[in-house]
Amino acid sequence: MKKIIIFAGLTVMLLFNGSGYAEDKPVRQLKAFLNNTKSLTADFKQVLINEAGNPTQTSYGVFYLQRPGKFRWDYLKPFQQQIVSTTGKVWFYDTDLEQVTIKKLDESMGSTPALLLSGEISLEDNYTMEQQGVDGSLTWVKLIPKSQESSFKYVLIGLDGDSLGGMELSDNFGQLTRIYFSNVILNPPLKQTLFEFKAPKGVDVFSD
Repeated sequence: MKKIIIFAGLTVMLLFNGSGYAEDKPVRQLKAFLNNTKSLTADFKQVLINEAGNPTQTSYGVFYLQRPGKFRWDYLKPFQQQIVSTTGKVWFYDTDLEQVTIKKLDESMGSTPALLLSGEISLEDNYTMEQQGVDGSLTWVKLIPKSQESSFKYVLIGLDGDSLGGMELSDNFGQLTRIYFSNVILNPPLKQTLFEFKAPKGVDVFSD
């Protein structure tokens, strides 16, 4: 079964030293981005990296976000999958397997980046945030889950000015998920039907 991993970004950046103001600025920049972003669309490239540091799978698709609590990932290549979240639930649809899995948002996501971006949780309550400096045009912030039950070690979020540039997720099994965003549009009007999911006829539906 193809493994669906929702979020991640580019590479881990070098720590840089600076004044307290410089150290705090990237974190403030991230908070400002989340506070000012009510909706977002972007193309994405997702790369899975194994423990040996080798890419094992590359996927392409489109990401939609509407805060609070709504997001949608349409995986288009090399296989088609959809992940849709609204009303406290998440639908995972694998077209090849003809299978839909429905989970509660808190159970399926915990304190993952998907939940973070959706605006459903407090950054301060769920993450320790550390600035990671600047690499090219991207400013990076590292988020370390406070929960011992989290399924991942950290998340990196890369900001390109006031926009989203990339993410990286390191899980507890030694795998990295990197996501590169392009054609990002902030606060576009989005149709609510984007976040409405109805299982196609004939598919198997599983609900937790």
